[in-house]
Amino acid sequence: MAVGIFDSGLGGLTVLDAVARRLPQVPFVYFGDNKHAPYGVRTADDIFDLTCQATERLWAEGCDLVILACNTASAAALKRMQDTWIPPGKRVLGVFVPLIEALTERQWGDNSPPREVAVKHVALFATPATVASRAFQRELAFRAIGVDVEAQPCAGVVDAIEQGDEILAEALVRSHVEALKRRMPHPEAAVLGCTHYPLMEKAFQDALGAGVKVYSQANLVAESLTDYLTRRPEFHGPGQVSKFLTTGDPSNVSSKATQFLRRKISFQAA
Repeated sequence: MAVGIFDSGLGGLTVLDAVARRLPQVPFVYFGDNKHAPYGVRTADDIFDLTCQATERLWAEGCDLVILACNTASAAALKRMQDTWIPPGKRVLGVFVPLIEALTERQWGDNSPPREVAVKHVALFATPATVASRAFQRELAFRAIGVDVEAQPCAGVVDAIEQGDEILAEALVRSHVEALKRRMPHPEAAVLGCTHYPLMEKAFQDALGAGVKVYSQANLVAESLTDYLTRRPEFHGPGQVSKFLTTGDPSNVSSKATQFLRRKISFQAA
């Protein structure tokens, strides 16, 4: 039964790829709001409204469980959605918590007080809206103490990926890593806090150096979703068919998705 995957554009395909490999029996409906990407420069109200619209579209496809495979939406909209908007019988989950659990070496559902962890200096690369929300630091503080987080807003990277310009995206990654390392010369770990960024993971790793552990969300979210559906099978929705939906031009979005994932992806108009 279908599960929805939402992103502002192409980035969530990295999550979809990982969860589809882990759960081959589950149909997934992917919704990319390419018309309004990037979200990272929008206001919190804008992000909330657009994310709610996309979530409702996925519910209409029979996806009672929707994963916000978009850190900006997870940071700026998810808590407000959960507090004020999501009706009984539906669930919307974000992508921050699985990553933070991995970083702090906690199991799902470990609600013990925050404690010292091995990693002390963490570089966070994210969109301007995610950085401004401080959602990553807030979630981390529930689980760990004594961790220094240096956040770098990576303006332009999502735009370059959405435009299919890998050369520009790689150049921007190097520039943002250099800017962060001027403030934190020796990070122990780096968090790719946008689901577009795993498409540039090699560029981040090369710029950071081999000694920095890079945390990318796709496989962590796949593990967490597998566990969630095992515990909560009622949130397998009634949908039966996998499909890719976009608010952008389906032909253009399909071409760019195919370029980045190195396999044929065909989008339909949402």
